[in-house]
Amino acid sequence: MIVIPVKEGENIERALKRFKRKFEKTGVIKELRGRQAFTKPSVERRAEVKKAIYIEQMQREED
Repeated sequence: MIVIPVKEGENIERALKRFKRKFEKTGVIKELRGRQAFTKPSVERRAEVKKAIYIEQMQREED
């Protein structure tokens, strides 16, 4: 359960923004979307490898 302490006099929009950020970090929505349709393990692995290659290329471009 996500708990967001709201400080006295704090804007409700700011507290809501903190809640949304925390909720997004939990990965609940991402997991729900992933469970909507079955993906084969080989396809998941292939996507992970493609992502790793992309990240590595981005890091090399920074250096």
